[in-house]
Amino acid sequence: MKRAVGKRDSGLGFKAWPAAICVALCLLAGAASAQAGQDFSLWLEDMRVEALAAGISPALLDEAFAGLEPLERVIDLDRRQPEFTQRFEDYVTRRVSAARIARGRELLRTHAVTLERVSRHYGVPPRFLVALWGIESNFGQHTGNFSVIQSLATLAYEGRRGAYFRGELLQALRIVEAGHIPLARLTGSWAGAMGQAQFMPSTFAGHAVDGDGDGRIDIWQSVPDVLASAANYLARMGWQADQTWGRPVRLPRGFDARHAGLETRKSLAQWQKLGVRRVDGSALPVRDLHASLLLPEGVGGPAYLVYDNFRVLLRWNRSNAFAVTVGTLADRLATP
Repeated sequence: MKRAVGKRDSGLGFKAWPAAICVALCLLAGAASAQAGQDFSLWLEDMRVEALAAGISPALLDEAFAGLEPLERVIDLDRRQPEFTQRFEDYVTRRVSAARIARGRELLRTHAVTLERVSRHYGVPPRFLVALWGIESNFGQHTGNFSVIQSLATLAYEGRRGAYFRGELLQALRIVEAGHIPLARLTGSWAGAMGQAQFMPSTFAGHAVDGDGDGRIDIWQSVPDVLASAANYLARMGWQADQTWGRPVRLPRGFDARHAGLETRKSLAQWQKLGVRRVDGSALPVRDLHASLLLPEGVGGPAYLVYDNFRVLLRWNRSNAFAVTVGTLADRLATP
């Protein structure tokens, strides 16, 4: 919080507030701080009642809520997410780096047996699973060091999406209660996304699976669990095994931007007739597919024809930049 200051005194800095006003301001600030703390304590007690009713044990709640306070850093990060604050091309280019491509290709080879098994079962190509793994956590290197419980409690208490994060907090407690991970190891992103797949707790509850057959679901340390869980999610969201995500394209001069937008779908033949081509100038594929034209920076910027699988990636993260980045990395992993 910014500190209040007095009026500027010409050439002499700031005049001091009168003593009585200073005392009053200090008392008000202290009262506001105490009120905020009291409000969180009341909110936390209410959350505890709800969690108990949902079957969470008193012992776990005692441990999880002991000394818990809102974290201002979490609120700050929530208000400036990179998907919405960076230029589109910068976002994609920084994440589809040469180092990430090389590492992804190496992991495709290292985990070829697991990836083939998972891909055969769920119908999702290995390159997309590895691309998601790379974008979400840099292949498990960056899973976040925030306490998931503190992050979710902060966002639920802050109120902008309070009901959503309250539900996520309850799911996180259930994950610990079920024995998938100890409370002390339940760390993740500032938003409560967990493990190498960066699943929110509700996504974990609905889609995470035991990929290595050990009876636990460990998206923090088990690569088979990470890959199988990602594939299961995509499959349930409608992934089409015989399609890719989309492709970058070239537009003709004078193209009418009114054709663009995810709400508009045309066949590849119709896009071809409108003058849309692959980036190398060659004709579009001859397939019975419908696609939408994405122009994230207008007609003069990058252009993409995107298919239904692109919309599946948006179910994972509702950001066009994220979905294009995953698709682009997947394409680069497949290209020698």
